[in-house]
Amino acid sequence: MHVRELQWIEPVAAMRCLAHRPHLTFLDSAAKHELLGRYSYLSCDPFSTYMVADGQASCNGEALKGDPWGVLRTLLAKYPQEHRLDLPPFQGGAAGFLAYDLNRTLERLPAPAIPGLRLPQSVLHFYDVVVSYDHRDDRCWIVSTGWPEQDPARRSERARRRADEFAALLVSPKSPRNQVPDTPGGWHSNFSRDGYIAAVRRVIDLILAGDVFQANIAQRFSAKLSPSFDPLAFYCQLRSLNPAPFAALLRYGKLTIASSSPERFLKLAGRKVETRPIKGTIARSAESEEDQRRAEILVASEKDRAENIMIVDLLRNDLSRVCTPHSVEVPALCNLESYASVHHLVSIVTGELAEEQDAVTLLRACFPGGSITGAPKVRSMEIIAEIERVARDIYCGAIGFIGFNGHMDTNIAIRTVTIDDGLAVFHAGGGITAMSDPEAEYEETFAKAQRIFDAFRAKGCGAS
Repeated sequence: MHVRELQWIEPVAAMRCLAHRPHLTFLDSAAKHELLGRYSYLSCDPFSTYMVADGQASCNGEALKGDPWGVLRTLLAKYPQEHRLDLPPFQGGAAGFLAYDLNRTLERLPAPAIPGLRLPQSVLHFYDVVVSYDHRDDRCWIVSTGWPEQDPARRSERARRRADEFAALLVSPKSPRNQVPDTPGGWHSNFSRDGYIAAVRRVIDLILAGDVFQANIAQRFSAKLSPSFDPLAFYCQLRSLNPAPFAALLRYGKLTIASSSPERFLKLAGRKVETRPIKGTIARSAESEEDQRRAEILVASEKDRAENIMIVDLLRNDLSRVCTPHSVEVPALCNLESYASVHHLVSIVTGELAEEQDAVTLLRACFPGGSITGAPKVRSMEIIAEIERVARDIYCGAIGFIGFNGHMDTNIAIRTVTIDDGLAVFHAGGGITAMSDPEAEYEETFAKAQRIFDAFRAKGCGAS
């Protein structure tokens, strides 16, 4: 592995330098935080691509036999790499997305009546070079692995050559900061107000009948975009208006995914596992005293705390399937976290991954995240397909990396916009319990969506 420290270059400026290269991935700690927002990563020009479509795994377009999760483990095992403690954790590996609809490779679930954007269930690019950032120490590096070369001498030569290529790209002229045009035609939802309220009441009835304890129901917003729309500038606006610790920009040909997620799905560091479920939300106020009052209301809310604790129990169960006995713990329960437009209740669940397990088996045991399905998980996913009717695509899946060194970090793909073939799509929802107020649940979806709407209306890219 060849490592080259760089003079500091702002991540967004570096992203613009690489934006014209194939398959750009930007894992962006836009909300800097000592623990949650310390690292960011940029890469492009992958040497290989893993994809799942209709349950079939492929690598570089060639269909591969077997379970998609097992196929992924096999592909990653071709590139073993030691972890360096003096660098940010992603030191080359697979990065991209696992769509929510990958759930049908794990359980016998009904397909949604409406197929949505018809995206692959997963796209993970294998990157041999990563530009990595440590925001705490204001340092950045090019980390070049030399893969897929197997011969050590050739791998070393490739690692240096590829580092030179990236260093040259990072001093190339930046693309202009284009304007973000207004979204024409307005937004359309798959639910009317009355329709969403009726859906919430339907879930409450199912809860009272004993089908589930909780189910997450979302509405899907879509709008056509003008040919001049600039997804890159839109992402800059989104990260400026709604900074989040687990943000991401994926530019895969015509497909752009812009995420401003506040929620970690799964982190694996050595054998240490962490997940941070969000359940419980209230809109913020611009007036400080009112904002504080709302935060206190959320912390004291019996309904929101019950919702959070139910999902914590679900995640404890998921982690117990792959962690060592008695290692799963809850070091934080229903803590308050505040973001640009909302306050959230966030818990932390940790564990020690069993020796025979790895990042892929951990993902498989927990996917999709319980905070965005409900409890019990399988029945909740059946209800989601029945009530929402349209495929979630990226929404409530995961975006992040699985390193060749075994480390992993992924988000829950909420507050996430998919732009494909002139159409922008995103979802906003919430967990429904027996104590839910249907009208309040409807309003909560708009509190969560507000900064995305604002980013589409904004002009220019003011982020640095």
